[in-house]
Amino acid sequence: MAQDEGEKPLRKISEAFKDLASTINSQDSDLEIAPFSHACSVVSPLFNCLGIAFKFAEMDYVAKVDDLAETSKSITTFKTMIDLDIQAKTVRKQGSHTRNLLRVKRGLDMVKVLFEKIIATEGNSLKDAASTSYAQVFAPYHGWAIRKAVAAGMYALPTRPQLMQKLNEDDDSARVEMQSYIASSETVIGYIDKLFISKELGLDW
Repeated sequence: MAQDEGEKPLRKISEAFKDLASTINSQDSDLEIAPFSHACSVVSPLFNCLGIAFKFAEMDYVAKVDDLAETSKSITTFKTMIDLDIQAKTVRKQGSHTRNLLRVKRGLDMVKVLFEKIIATEGNSLKDAASTSYAQVFAPYHGWAIRKAVAAGMYALPTRPQLMQKLNEDDDSARVEMQSYIASSETVIGYIDKLFISKELGLDW
């Protein structure tokens, strides 16, 4: 399904993350949960545009972004949120806010790798870009059943021109927005990684 006439999901994504990255760069204080969860929610339509292969990512990602948005009503910053989970000894529990943040960060990471690969590859197939980004970011944490379903879904990916049409972009304009997201998401992902490492939580779980 194409976006509404004039809708530019890629531009919305790149602008939201540019704002988030400049917030992180301009202050050493805590990143607030509300603007982060808003920026992440703008990414959701992209998973939808990629079709069945990324259905797992869309459902999982959207639920966890919603949890963070809800959390932001009672807890302002990520540092406070993680400290509360550490105190309650719930960090690694299914459904904990900290665990959800780690999963959302992986979704952002996967989109970053996907965009890097789309920019670097020629031709109309997105299969290499999508397979590489999934294998690099998500596959190590997924069981056999999900990996198999994703592999099957890769055959139903849109072609590059179809994806551009869904996003209301051409190759050149899409490249600009993708490069912008790659640069700013690196700052955002780096911030979250540092936060987890500073709390001695690690990132591989």
